[in-house]
Amino acid sequence: MFRPMRRKNQELSFGESAAILERGTSGVLAAAGDDEYPYAVPLSYVYADSKIFFHCAAEGHKMDAIARNHKVSFCVIDQDQIVPEKYTTYFRSAIAFGKARVLEDEGEKRAAIELLAEKYSPEFEEGRKQEIDSQFEQVRMVEIDIEHLTGKEAIELVRAKG
Repeated sequence: MFRPMRRKNQELSFGESAAILERGTSGVLAAAGDDEYPYAVPLSYVYADSKIFFHCAAEGHKMDAIARNHKVSFCVIDQDQIVPEKYTTYFRSAIAFGKARVLEDEGEKRAAIELLAEKYSPEFEEGRKQEIDSQFEQVRMVEIDIEHLTGKEAIELVRAKG
């Protein structure tokens, strides 16, 4: 169903790929957009329980795309070091493929938004709670149930591991 990686020696393990999702602070959601154009949008997210969660408005391009086709991909770049003298880039990234769904259950939604808020404001528990409570009705939380996760890194990084 999912393509095997062509350069197997550069493929990261599932654990290494999941660690990229855990470390990352932003990623790019790709969905089927309007008029058959791909739609890719950067966003903040949290990775927990082998799922990706993000927030968005009740209406807009993301929500329309997900409603039309819930199959999405999500890319996180962990390293992007340009090495001009070698005409290359030392990169490391992960791509998740899965199905997105808007969390309708209030308990699921609250749990997801709390995870997201804790990731980005870990030291401001009281402020997080107030912000969540004030925005809870307007915000939508989306869960990506990951079906396939892959990661890849530059050959130079593979060689440096020894």
